[in-house]
Amino acid sequence: MRHEVDFLVVGSGIAGLSFALKVAGYGRVCILTKGDANEGSTRYAQGGIAAVMYDSDSFDKHIHDTLVAGDGICDREVVEMTIREAPDRIRELVQYGVNFDLDRHGDRFDLHREGGHSEFRILHHKDNTGEEIERGLLEAVRRHPNIELKERQFAIDIITQHHLGQRVTKHTPDIECYGVYALDCDTNRIDTYLARVTLLATGGMGNVYSTTTTPVISTGDGVAMVHRARGVLSDLEFMQFHPTSLYNPAEKPAFLITEAMRGAGAVLKDRDGNEFMQKYDSRLSLAPRDIVARAIDNEMKLSGKDYLYLDARGIGKKHLIEGFPTIYAKCLSVGIDITRDMIPIRPAAHYQCGGIKVDRNGLSSIHHLYAAGECACTGLHGGNRLASNSLLEAVVYAHNAAVAAIGEVEAARRPSGAAPGLQAVDGVYSRIPDWNAEGMVLNEEMVLITQTKKELQEIMWNYVGIVRSDLRLQRAFDRLNLIFRETEDLYNRSVLTEPLSELRNLIACSYLIIKMARARRQNVGLHYSLDLV
Repeated sequence: MRHEVDFLVVGSGIAGLSFALKVAGYGRVCILTKGDANEGSTRYAQGGIAAVMYDSDSFDKHIHDTLVAGDGICDREVVEMTIREAPDRIRELVQYGVNFDLDRHGDRFDLHREGGHSEFRILHHKDNTGEEIERGLLEAVRRHPNIELKERQFAIDIITQHHLGQRVTKHTPDIECYGVYALDCDTNRIDTYLARVTLLATGGMGNVYSTTTTPVISTGDGVAMVHRARGVLSDLEFMQFHPTSLYNPAEKPAFLITEAMRGAGAVLKDRDGNEFMQKYDSRLSLAPRDIVARAIDNEMKLSGKDYLYLDARGIGKKHLIEGFPTIYAKCLSVGIDITRDMIPIRPAAHYQCGGIKVDRNGLSSIHHLYAAGECACTGLHGGNRLASNSLLEAVVYAHNAAVAAIGEVEAARRPSGAAPGLQAVDGVYSRIPDWNAEGMVLNEEMVLITQTKKELQEIMWNYVGIVRSDLRLQRAFDRLNLIFRETEDLYNRSVLTEPLSELRNLIACSYLIIKMARARRQNVGLHYSLDLV
């Protein structure tokens, strides 16, 4: 089946939904999401969104904190633009129906502080901010007559000149995106979606690792698609590990213990109940995430233990229950009363700072293809993301991409002023073939996929995790080559399914992380190698 729209959005988190709402007044919009609409990473964001809202704080302070956390390799102009746009984007979220907590007087936002921040500037909704943002935006999207939201539609490849029989390499100038092929996860039918403009908002790739806070659908789909389409990617060696996930090996994804809890006074302790962060950083438990994660990893290795503790008892019972109700209830469900007990924690893969390289308008190296949110590399985060800057980046770049995309579509409607590539898109549509699965057989060996995925995740966790070395990276690369060959052989003789496509994407993302980690010959931000000390 073929579908034609003006704006195609892949992903239904804060970036995709914000973009869709902004462009919906200028044409037909279709949102594809591979799971349920609310199942992306946005929903799982506990802490909040960073923004300078009052005179007690300043843009310069937020800019400085972001640059320090990014370890000197942020794009300063991008940092300044994003942070200065933040108040406007916050007000738009409120207009869409998102509720942020107010102070006891009810006339100002209640603000949290997190690691790496010099001021209280984190807007939040209890400790389930992402869920509230997702709710507000989804309700607005579902009310809009120009937006079609299609769940359980898995985008599997970007449509480019390659699908017209042209040879496309990473050196090919003017690669163009015409839409995507998408797998209907309920029927296993692959449809063709054609669009004047496509936005990838596909989230991260946390599931390349065995322990992650990201939902199971975070398999690097957007990055892998752009890789296969020969687009430009950047900074994928910078995987952020959240220092504090709840230690519960049976649970996937790992449950996140928000950094805001440390901002409220919780402290990290070893298995004997002693603080240890003084050995690593003067900011103690409020040091940036890369420092805290490495410190915890080192303490675990020194002690031979699988977890350490976060002690929140000093915050006070009332504040813990009222301020962190989700965490309180979750821990209580596994037998931990955080008002009396310390919380067992360990690091978990959390956020991919690199991704699809985009300009300040969210435009990728492929014409008519935009990216926003975790799948994009904007230059904001540098070597390490400052806490709660991710939701901010997503909503700022969704806005900028929407403005640029509207301009593209409007130009295409004026034949004399149309952009050369976009003007020709309409004529290309008829020549784009549907997905060809002829000769393929249905793969019944699910065990091959599930076991390969587990093997891949363990390789990445053990060799390409918080602390790396040249030997570990080489070993991971060698193992990955074998996995890649086996999986491509399976792909070439099987009907495409969601698990198989996810596995191919995870392999591609793992390869890219290893490749860029091997090329980075200095310890910076989230990339730390024993051979570069």
